[in-house]
Formats: sequence, structure tokens, C-alpha cells
Amino acid sequence: MKTKRQEELVHSFLSTLGDASRPLYQEIITCLSELGYNPQKGKENISFKHDLHNKQIAKMGVKKAKEPSPFFALRFSACNGYPKRFADIVHAIIARYPSRAARCMDGDCNYCRGEPDTHTYSCAFTDGERKSSCGAYALEIPGITADDIEAIKSLIKEEHTYLLKHEAGIPAT
Repeated sequence: MKTKRQEELVHSFLSTLGDASRPLYQEIITCLSELGYNPQKGKENISFKHDLHNKQIAKMGVKKAKEPSPFFALRFSACNGYPKRFADIVHAIIARYPSRAARCMDGDCNYCRGEPDTHTYSCAFTDGERKSSCGAYALEIPGITADDIEAIKSLIKEEHTYLLKHEAGIPAT
């Protein structure tokens, strides 16, 4: 963490979590922090952005419901070969939100840098049609467990490398 306020923000969030969730979120926050992502308070969540490109890579918070539960969302659109669990999330999001179709594939968007097919979520459907969704969104990873942590950290690092190269103009080392 860079500032006392950011440390307090993270501490406040972690203190709302149960004993099973707290270490998982702490490990994710540590990974993000080590890569230079800073927590920023949102309306109902914490988002993580990097000073060099100012793109959100992750957000987390607590869902308000009868039984509040933590949530975690990750931007991993530039990643390749992610595990089936993450591919299933991409498939579900594309099916649920057709309005988030990747407009950059048709040249209708210039929000993200790099070739469109390198930063969009995409999947094939059972009818063989391939669909893409805007890669600027962090997708919720429901019910994260200890089994997800290494994959999440790997996706964070891969997305980070992409964002540094394409958004900040810093070549991969």
C-alpha cells in the first residue's frame, strides 16, 4: 500500500470478512499491491488501478443482501488459456449481456489499446458461433476458494503485463 488511507481502506474491508474469506482476499490484495495496483474507494467496493495506465484490473467488496457476502471481480480479457472455471464465467457473461458485445471488433470503440482480438472476452457457443464481449469490464468470480488463488494471481500478472505494454507503452521484460 502506498498511503495510510489506502491501508485503512483495505483493513476496513478485510475486517468485514469471515475467517475463511479473509486470507484469500488478503493474498489477492498483496499480489495486486506488489504489481503497483492501488486500492480506491468506490461507491460500494474497492477498485484497483495502476498509476501508469489508470485502468481498473480488479474490484472487490461486500454484496448487500440478507446475508452479506464478499465479491471479487477481475479483468482478464487479455489472458490466454485460462482454466475452465474462468472460461465458463466468460461464456455466462457473454450470454447474459449481449449489449456488451465487443464494439472494437468492428472498429466502433477505441477505449482499449492493442488489437481488438487480444483484449476481448470471447467464446464459442454450441452452434459454433464465436461471440466477443468488451474486455474493459472486470468479471465477477463468484465464490472464490483457495483452489482459485493461483489461477487468479496468474491472470492478474498476465493482464498486468498486457496493460503495461499496450496502455502504458512499457515493453514486457
